[in-house]
Amino acid sequence: MIQRRQLIGHLAAAPLLASLPVRAQSYPDKPIRIIVPLPPGSPPDVLARHLADAVGRNWKQPVIVENRPGATGMIGLQALARSAPDGYTMGVMFLTHTVLPELIGPLPYNTATDFAPIANLVWLYNVLVVPASSNIQTLQDLVNRARAEPNALNYGSGGNGSPAHLVAESFCQASNVKMTHVPFKGPAEAVSALMGNQINAMFATVPTAAALVRSGKLRAIAVTSPQRLSALPNVPTLAEAGVSGVELKEWEGLVAPAGTPKAIVDKWNQELFQVLASSELRAKLADLGMSVVPPHPSSDFADLIRKELDHWGKFVRTTGLRPS
Repeated sequence: MIQRRQLIGHLAAAPLLASLPVRAQSYPDKPIRIIVPLPPGSPPDVLARHLADAVGRNWKQPVIVENRPGATGMIGLQALARSAPDGYTMGVMFLTHTVLPELIGPLPYNTATDFAPIANLVWLYNVLVVPASSNIQTLQDLVNRARAEPNALNYGSGGNGSPAHLVAESFCQASNVKMTHVPFKGPAEAVSALMGNQINAMFATVPTAAALVRSGKLRAIAVTSPQRLSALPNVPTLAEAGVSGVELKEWEGLVAPAGTPKAIVDKWNQELFQVLASSELRAKLADLGMSVVPPHPSSDFADLIRKELDHWGKFVRTTGLRPS
C-alpha cells in the first residue's frame, strides 16, 4: 500500500518536475531590458549596448537598453530594485553605487541585499588630464606643486561621489597631496571647465579624453591602468610617471533584482563571458579604456560588491568626503 501511494505521488509530481527544465530552456521568451543609470554615451551605456546587441542576437530576443540617469546613478538602480525578479529586467551597477550609502546616507534601496549580482564585466581606467596651456607638463610637476602648496591646485569631476571624484581622492591619498575638489553637473561640464582653464586637472574616462588629447586641447600626464592603454600609447602609467604602488580602477557589472532565479543568473553569467571572449569586442573595449574581467561565478561579484561597500564606506569616513 505504501509503495502504491509513493508511486502515485511520484507520478503526480512528474509533470511539475518535467516542466522545470522546459521553463529554463524557454527563457527568454520576450524582450529583455537593461537599465543603465547614466546617460547615452557614458561608459556603462556603451558597454551595455555592445552586450545587448550580442546577447539579443544569440538569444533571438530583443535586449533593449533603457537609460535612467539622475542622482549619481540612484534613479536607475531604484527602478531596477523595484522591478519583477523574472529575468526580464537587468541593470548596470558600477563603483559609485557602493559609495553612495556612506556618502549621502540612507538610499531608497539596499545596495547589499536588493540585487542579485551576475558578473563583474570590465575594469575601467582613467586618464589624468590638464589644460593644454598648463605649465604642468608631467605627473611629477603636479605632485611637486600640490605638495608645495596644499589645496592651491584643484581638480574637477562630474559630481560628488562620481568615479572621477573617487579616483582623484584616492590618488591624492596615495601620493600624499592635497587638492581642492570642484564638482560639476556631469563630466561634460567638468571637461569644458578644464579646457577653459577654470580648473587645474581632472581624471577623465578614455572616451571623454582621448580625442581631446589627440587634438591638442588637453594634455594627458598619466593613466591609472597597470599597463599603458592602447588608445593612448604614449601616455605613461602612474607608476612610470613616478607614483608607484597605486592602481586606480573602476568596475562595471550586471545585476538583477533580488530573487531572480539562480538558473537565470547563471545563464546570463555564462552568456556574458562567451560574448566578452570575442577578440573584436575586447579590442573595441580596450580603445575605451576597459579591460575585460576573466570569467568568474556570480558569487565572486557578490563578494566584490560587499568588499567595495566596506572599503568605500571607510574611505568616505576617513577622508571626510560626506557633505556636511
